[in-house]
Amino acid sequence: MDIIQYTDEHRMFRDTFRKFVTNELIPHVEEWEEAGIVPKSVWKKMGEHGFLGMSVPVEYGGAGADFLYSVIVAEEMACANFSGLVASLHTDIVVPYIISFGSEEQKEKYLPGCVTGDIITAVAMTEPNTGSDLAAMKTTAVEDGDSIVLNGQKTFISNGINCDLCVVAAKDPTCDDPHKAVDLYLVEAGTPGFDKGKQIKKAGWHSQDTSELYFTDCRIPKGNRLGEKGTGFLKLMMKLQQERLVVAIGGIAAAEYVLEITIKYCRERTVFGKPVSKFQVNQFTLVECATEIAIGRTFVDKLIVDHMEGKQVIVETSMAKYWITDMACNVADRCLQLHGGYGYCDEYGISRAWRDLRVTRIFAGTNEIMKVIIARFMGL
Repeated sequence: MDIIQYTDEHRMFRDTFRKFVTNELIPHVEEWEEAGIVPKSVWKKMGEHGFLGMSVPVEYGGAGADFLYSVIVAEEMACANFSGLVASLHTDIVVPYIISFGSEEQKEKYLPGCVTGDIITAVAMTEPNTGSDLAAMKTTAVEDGDSIVLNGQKTFISNGINCDLCVVAAKDPTCDDPHKAVDLYLVEAGTPGFDKGKQIKKAGWHSQDTSELYFTDCRIPKGNRLGEKGTGFLKLMMKLQQERLVVAIGGIAAAEYVLEITIKYCRERTVFGKPVSKFQVNQFTLVECATEIAIGRTFVDKLIVDHMEGKQVIVETSMAKYWITDMACNVADRCLQLHGGYGYCDEYGISRAWRDLRVTRIFAGTNEIMKVIIARFMGL
């Protein structure tokens, strides 16, 4: 019996989205990889077809759909071997901050556009000297009458160039408690004092726009704060479970894709007069990869169900995030080796998958940080 019980509606959604990916995205991937960015018009097209913000309540223009629709989008994007359009970041990581913590005015103003693709979102936490240690951030938020004045710099911000709305983490410099000092603010692109830096060139994710963001006396209304003052750090912690689960979902689907294309290649490619797949050492490698992926899939699917049931699985999602991404990278490396020299050529999908998977061990909290979190919960 399958762990996840998909309905006919879920299966229809997967079929529709897969066709969209095949017809509207895949033919342009090389073009976007070369350009270093996905056009905003593609986000609009995603929204028009109902593939963004599926969980947004109906009263704000969404479908009020369950998390499995997000799972489907994450899996199908990974299976397409395309990381340039990170719909999951928008739908499952940033938009939920507004759904859960936004005021009625904020929800009415921003959520409909997040669904249609008119508003592309980003979240700005990481800073040049502050990675996974959010409490050590330097970006400040100072109250001045009815305004908040932001000053600071953020880096490695996905959707940094395309974003129309950014959830920015900043701290009150007058508060001595590093956790209570942090709050989240909604900052629109074009706000005076909010500037986007040039796009960061990366080893992978070439068509995903990643940049630095600068805030210089950036004045926003006090009403742009998400929730009560002093609760930003707690909000970040509350949403990290889903963020890390989404990373694990993408990782396991990518590993499955990598194994599928490698088995196909090994069956077709011949050396010394027989298919690569007929050599016992290669068979053992593929069997080991398949076994690890099967174990990972079972773990991830169980966590999806637990998460949807509202269970607290912070430790387990941290485990999944580090183990799945480590495993996926290891699988991609072994599968690239089985491709031989061709595996190092961009003509073959394994090349992009190999380089794009590597960053999954870093973002959403490095895998080392995941182990620190788990160790603390274990009382170590």
